[in-house]
Amino acid sequence: MSNSTKPFLRALSGEILTPPPFWLMRQAGRYLPEYRATRTEAGSFLDLCYTPDLAVEVTLQPLRRYGFDAAILFSDILVVPDALGQKVSFKEGEGPVLPPIRSAADLDRLNLSGFHEHLAPVYATMAGLSKAIPATTALIGFAGAPWTVATYMVEGSGSKDFPNAKGMMFSQPELFARLMALLTQATGDYLIRQIDNGAEVIQIFDTWAGALPELEFDKWVIAPTRALVERIRAERPGVPVIGFPRGAGVLYKRYVLETKVDGVSIDSSVPLDWAAAELQPHCTVQGNLDPLLLVAGGEALDAGIDRVLSKLGKGRFIFNLGHGIVPPTPPENVARLAERVKNWKG
Repeated sequence: MSNSTKPFLRALSGEILTPPPFWLMRQAGRYLPEYRATRTEAGSFLDLCYTPDLAVEVTLQPLRRYGFDAAILFSDILVVPDALGQKVSFKEGEGPVLPPIRSAADLDRLNLSGFHEHLAPVYATMAGLSKAIPATTALIGFAGAPWTVATYMVEGSGSKDFPNAKGMMFSQPELFARLMALLTQATGDYLIRQIDNGAEVIQIFDTWAGALPELEFDKWVIAPTRALVERIRAERPGVPVIGFPRGAGVLYKRYVLETKVDGVSIDSSVPLDWAAAELQPHCTVQGNLDPLLLVAGGEALDAGIDRVLSKLGKGRFIFNLGHGIVPPTPPENVARLAERVKNWKG
């Protein structure tokens, strides 16, 4: 059991709390008018990520409105390749664009020299947040999991079916293994430094985990995540880790058992009864309201919230969405959710 007064940390240590702690992925974002104003002030999205005062401000905005039990560092998973020397830019309406890694020569141009210097503004944001958040709010640091970050690095952009990343994995396994080793090292270094600047919890986002077949899931989702969990436990004991292998289906259970994460975030497709029976006995479960219910609002939202709470609230649980808040979400619907979760009696 945690000796913390923070409900979020207590839930991750195994306590069953009523009501459960809650926060929402992408709780700082475009659905909030104050975020849009700060984003305009920053210039580009990456400028916002690399400007500590503004990144602290957008992290705090949803806390002021809704009283979430956790704040998550405002940044992006692609600051890691950016810091390794693969220039990242975000094009309006297109998303991230990177010069793709397709050969050994491309990979040779990336390295860890100057990595922490490049990410110094992110660490400054974390340090600023640790001083600025309320005393009962937990501070989450995060990174993209190596497989998910690798997909962007090899494709050069977002993708639906990852033909180049999977092509490298299957036809150039040694090159792909080199890329994943670099990412696992860099991600571990990055997360340790976040902890040293105030992160109390780590979340590892493996957004595209569900794209991999079983054997590759074991090799490129489970194994790197287990290595990161083991490193954090060894070097910064006591800092819990939440994994989010989105789309993993029945492989969620193997992921939990083999990575030994303290918590697992589940996407909206995971059956609640199955999660309660197969995942909650092994770790704290976080999730999994459909983000589009938050857009819809009204009675449908209320019923969805109640269903998640009734199915998962009897065990180790943190209320969240099955993925991030989407931009069309009305802020008043988030307020409705916050009030309903806070008032839940079990």
